[in-house]
Amino acid sequence: MRAREWVTEGTALCRRALVDLDGPSLLPGWTRRHVAAHLSLNAEALGNLTHWARTGEERPMYSAPDQRTTDIEAGALRSPDDLRAWFDESARKLSAAMDELTAEQWQTPVRTAQGRQVPATEIVWLRSREVMIHAVDLGTGVTFADLPTDFLETLSGDIRNKRGDTPEVRGPLPETTAYLAGRQYTEVHTLDGATAQPLPPWL
Repeated sequence: MRAREWVTEGTALCRRALVDLDGPSLLPGWTRRHVAAHLSLNAEALGNLTHWARTGEERPMYSAPDQRTTDIEAGALRSPDDLRAWFDESARKLSAAMDELTAEQWQTPVRTAQGRQVPATEIVWLRSREVMIHAVDLGTGVTFADLPTDFLETLSGDIRNKRGDTPEVRGPLPETTAYLAGRQYTEVHTLDGATAQPLPPWL
């Protein structure tokens, strides 16, 4: 499963970026510590879905709609060492939980935080998006150009499907993917040659 490789690669990119947690991230209103806390909480939330797939016991990603935001704010107050240890442990546990799923269990329907019903195989893609995109968002030097080409192609298609009507643009793949994700970009133009106008942040 190529997405499992993307999870591994993205986790490694994030881990290197987490060396420096002092400072703002590239996401408005979030420090790097907010991003680090979010990544760990996301691993734990997706772990709930792997439990659901393995046991059949329904376990939503979050217990309440506002839990995610509250927990991120609290987590961002942790020390850098605690945040790094939390990231490592949550990523390890999620990987181990995914390793336990059988081929049949991977097809179990689960629900995302947005309420979409998807097969458990989607868990891997959801995690790969998080670690890849937020490795860039941490703002320590990783860019979309550092992400695998096949991941960028898959991500671009996924964003277009979920955003709906997005303009056709031209430019280098890393830059057009950043544009679609609502991140900083350069050299992206519409088909008439005009500079593409920013889209709202996605994910």
